[in-house]
Amino acid sequence: MKKKPMVLDEQPKSKAAVVWSVVRELPIVPILIILIVLIIPTIFAELLAPHNPYSGSLRLRLQPPSFLGGPEGYLLGTDHQGRDILSRMIYGARISSAVAASGILIGGSLGIVFGLMAGYFRGWIDAVVSRLVDITLSIPIILIAIAVATAAGASLGVLVGLVAYYLWGVYTRQTRAETLKWAESQFVKRAQVVGCSKLRIMFKHLLPNMVNTIIVLITLQVGFVIVFEASLSFVGVGVPPPNPAWGLMVSEGRMFVVSAWWVPLFPGMAIMLTVLSFNMLGDWLRDKLDPKLRQV
Repeated sequence: MKKKPMVLDEQPKSKAAVVWSVVRELPIVPILIILIVLIIPTIFAELLAPHNPYSGSLRLRLQPPSFLGGPEGYLLGTDHQGRDILSRMIYGARISSAVAASGILIGGSLGIVFGLMAGYFRGWIDAVVSRLVDITLSIPIILIAIAVATAAGASLGVLVGLVAYYLWGVYTRQTRAETLKWAESQFVKRAQVVGCSKLRIMFKHLLPNMVNTIIVLITLQVGFVIVFEASLSFVGVGVPPPNPAWGLMVSEGRMFVVSAWWVPLFPGMAIMLTVLSFNMLGDWLRDKLDPKLRQV
């Protein structure tokens, strides 16, 4: 009778090997685009901007990019007021990231709390929260934005409030669905048996199981918020001029599409690349964090 060959146990991977295996699978292109177009300009706007984004010279109005024969020092050209487009795009990244971060933080936090309450307590709390979410998501947000901006005036605070108002319903609906799924799990039943409080069960046992879903939702909502801010700025109810914002720059440049195409083109490309990169990053995170998709 032949003896079975001995199989040596695999050596455990070092921390460096584990980190490298994760880094090797990262979507490099979307991350680089997000860093170059959004994050780095947001942090180092004062160091990167070659000119003052708020002031310009009418003598330099509608000058083409320097690589197409325009004046030196204006890499992406100038707008109708002689302001440097590159400098305004760099500072516009700061405004877009600030609106996205503030709106998602406020709306997401409210949505997570209300979603946990609706999914765990159920009954009349679930009914009230669900109807409020239905009302919020059924009214076109553009109409609400125009009405609010007309009454209160366009400002960054109003814009952040509108983003948070819409996103709380999205996060509430997603968190409620996850809570209903996990509320019947065995670990929740055991926590109830040993006498854990309802708040502890919601935030200590249920919420950690939703982190993966919330992270993916955040990456996808960043792209939505940037498009939403750009859309409101385009119609004149978002970021008020002369603040540099990508949507406002596209709106101001739409009159020069034929004569000075670079004015709306470059901020429009920044919006497109940022949103596309966040969507790709969200898809990658969903594939990596979802155990079912990871097995496939």
